[in-house]
This record gives sequence, C-alpha cells and structure tokens, in this order.
Amino acid sequence: MTWQIELNAGAERTLEKLDKRIAKRIYAFLFLRLGKLDNPRLIGEALQGPRFGEFWKYRIGDYRILARIEDDILRVLVVKIGHRREVYER
Repeated sequence: MTWQIELNAGAERTLEKLDKRIAKRIYAFLFLRLGKLDNPRLIGEALQGPRFGEFWKYRIGDYRILARIEDDILRVLVVKIGHRREVYER
C-alpha cells in the first residue's frame, strides 16, 4: 500500500527556500521512505494538545515536518516544514 504525499502551498514555498541539500534530504524522506510505508505512523510521533492534536511530527535532522494523516484516502498532507526551534510557532 502506497501513501500519497501532498504538500500544501506554504510547505512547498518553505522547501524551495531551504538549502538545496536539506531540501533534497526532506524530499527523499517524504517520497522514498514515508510514502512507501504501510503505516506512516510507525516512524512519526503524534503531537499533543488542543492546538496540534490532529498532526504528526517527523524529524529530519534539525528540521521537522508537521503533517495530517488522512486514512480514508491514504494521503499524508504536509502542512508545515521548518527548523525545530521555529516550526511550532504560528
């Protein structure tokens, strides 16, 4: 079972602004590792609290990916990508 990986517009813009080496590493993680899993929750971590309760976090070095997992259509929607000290801010 293959999961569809989709980035929202903000996540795409952020990825385009990152250093090419880091962006390539994040793309590889998303499409070559996460997209091929049977269950994307195996390598992620659920966020806690009322503000982030429906999102999952994936760690790639000092960067974090915040995503929503949609089981009914087998899609992982990436909503935010950023450095670990900034990604959880509004």
